[in-house]
Amino acid sequence: MTLTALNTTPRTARSTTPSYAKCIEASRRVRWDIERDVIRGRGFDTTKKFLPDGLSKVGELAFLTAGEQRLLSQVQGRSYANIFSFVERFIAAKTLELSQSHRFGDQVAFEALVRFTDEELKHQALFRRLEQLASEGMPAGYTFVADANAVAQAVLGHSTWAVLGLALDIEIFTLAHYRSSIEPESAKAALDPLWADVFLFHWKEESQHAILDELEWRREHARLGDAERDQGVTGLISLVGAVDRILVQQASADATYFVQCAARVFTAAETAAVHDLVLRAYRWQYIVSGVQEPRFAEVMKELVTPAQMQRIGAALGPIVKHVMG
Repeated sequence: MTLTALNTTPRTARSTTPSYAKCIEASRRVRWDIERDVIRGRGFDTTKKFLPDGLSKVGELAFLTAGEQRLLSQVQGRSYANIFSFVERFIAAKTLELSQSHRFGDQVAFEALVRFTDEELKHQALFRRLEQLASEGMPAGYTFVADANAVAQAVLGHSTWAVLGLALDIEIFTLAHYRSSIEPESAKAALDPLWADVFLFHWKEESQHAILDELEWRREHARLGDAERDQGVTGLISLVGAVDRILVQQASADATYFVQCAARVFTAAETAAVHDLVLRAYRWQYIVSGVQEPRFAEVMKELVTPAQMQRIGAALGPIVKHVMG
């Protein structure tokens, strides 16, 4: 993977309090409730897709019927909810930890991070609710492979620099998913209305979270020495590798579940193609769509050295190559 040349011009020191304040204002303005605003007494419409084709990539398998594409989208949507449920567990825990460093200082930053934590806890509850609804309307046999608490503990064992880098990637790809796949009316029309609202309301609050992640990542970066930053890069690479291993396992479980639920028998070649597509879709959704966003790339360019960028690119290279072909 090739990344553009670094811009190493130092940033001018300035107060970040106004940026935290803007996040608080936005948080108050867009705040929503799970049952009142999102669920609204609805269940999933299984005659519709749960994920748009831009995320699920189901349209790339010409041998799938329209109904099979819809089912595979629904399987991926169920795992999308479960993956975000465990991802936001470690983000909430880290954000609560970070808020403590502001508790006797910048009270605006303190409030912003407390609100961030509260919203991430709400998002976890939303995605657990979606899993409950999916389990009621989909065939038996679905398995989610990761344990949320074990994953959170493992992630939080890494440095704050590394965890914030991963968190920013996650927040940014959430925004990218909405802009590129959900916001267009043509994509939205094909989706289950409840799922379309999930993407919309999740995006409304994640927009502030991405700003706060970047502010905290820069703050952490500024207080570290070169050796600690380099350890952070090593940790970030390790975390991306751990995420990818989870995706490999979940993609295999989901592809197997889909093939078992389909109304016909697939050939060995077709089954292999389904497994490959689901893994490519997951690597796109949870890794590549974030790191390729210009906003994430620009922050990385400022925080890492050319040698460190080469290390990150080398680690991401095989994943990106698999996704992009």
